[in-house]
Amino acid sequence: MNHRLHVDPIRCDGYGMCAELLPERITLDDWGYPIVDSKLVGGALLDLARKAVAACPTAALRLGSEDQRSR
Repeated sequence: MNHRLHVDPIRCDGYGMCAELLPERITLDDWGYPIVDSKLVGGALLDLARKAVAACPTAALRLGSEDQRSR
């Protein structure tokens, strides 16, 4: 199953840990806030994405399945 990353810009404090753990899908803007790639996350990147979500100190990053998105 493929997933997509989402960030809640209100909750995010710009720690940047997500971009360190998943640079393949997350970059940081000039102020250190994440810019999440809209591509699907699957395969080998899925474990890294889960680690990035778990490491977010403000719980601003989440991983949703495509099934959830279409509802």
